Amino acid sequence: MNHEILRLQPKVTEIFERILFIWAIRHPASGYVQGINDLVTPFFVVFVCEYIAEEVENFDVSSLPEEVLQNIEADSYWCMSKLLDGIQDNYTFAQPGIQKKVKMLEELVSRIDEQVHRHLDQHEVKYLQFAFRWMNNLLMREVPLRCTIRLWDTYQSEPEGFSHFHLYVCAAFLVRWRKEILEERDFQELLILLQNLPTMHWDNEDISVLLAEAYRLKFAFADAPNHYKK
Repeated sequence: MNHEILRLQPKVTEIFERILFIWAIRHPASGYVQGINDLVTPFFVVFVCEYIAEEVENFDVSSLPEEVLQNIEADSYWCMSKLLDGIQDNYTFAQPGIQKKVKMLEELVSRIDEQVHRHLDQHEVKYLQFAFRWMNNLLMREVPLRCTIRLWDTYQSEPEGFSHFHLYVCAAFLVRWRKEILEERDFQELLILLQNLPTMHWDNEDISVLLAEAYRLKFAFADAPNHYKK
């Protein structure tokens, strides 16, 4: 499912622009930050799919009745707003929430897989260089859209799913590629790998395995206040 094709439709662009414009006006501390537009897409697709039988990327959204489009737009806006309310410091000036979460990810990975952490450090790969996008786009750019929808479904049912639990998912996601990471011996190649992980054929089963590992990590570290510290 290619969300880029969908978003190129003029009607979809118009709806997204309106959603983001209203959100920016209502949240002057954030304004519009690159990446927020991605966070509308999973909700929009889920709501569109209620009205169609075919694959969404092959469907002309403008052929839906105006009233239906208005409902989809409103539902997408409010769902995105609810999501962003829980992670708003990710999208304020200098994005302090993301900086903090990337640092927490680094500390967590150093505890769960010191070899991978050391390998990245030795090759001078900084977590911000690949994990900033993981936090900014909630892994939307790393996995197919069908997988994002499955992932977010779990986040919705978790307390602080999009903030706290997402951290464990990112740690599990990184360690999932430990073999490939450890085989790379060059800064450039490591960065290319980490920014283009081979997930295009992933399905719900892969996400279920990832989530199971994230739950395992979460319970292993038991939410103790010092669980990121050595």
